[in-house]
Amino acid sequence: MNRSASAITFLSFIFILLCSFTVSATEQGQQRREARDTRQDTREASRHVKQTCVVNNNQSNHDCRQDKRQMKQAGRQKARDIKY
Repeated sequence: MNRSASAITFLSFIFILLCSFTVSATEQGQQRREARDTRQDTREASRHVKQTCVVNNNQSNHDCRQDKRQMKQAGRQKARDIKY
């Protein structure tokens, strides 16, 4: 009887351990997905900003590119903040 009780306790411990790994992996997956979505949204928005800048001829092409780069870099940093 004692051996079966210890076996059940051991199996319960293994089950709980495996469940905790699964939960952790799921949370990491959600964070990666959210970070990826943030980067993709930033890319689309930065393209739109550059196109609008070029069409309106508000700045030189160089300045429009710089605005796009800065916006993308800010999006990357936001994604890093979400992920880590």
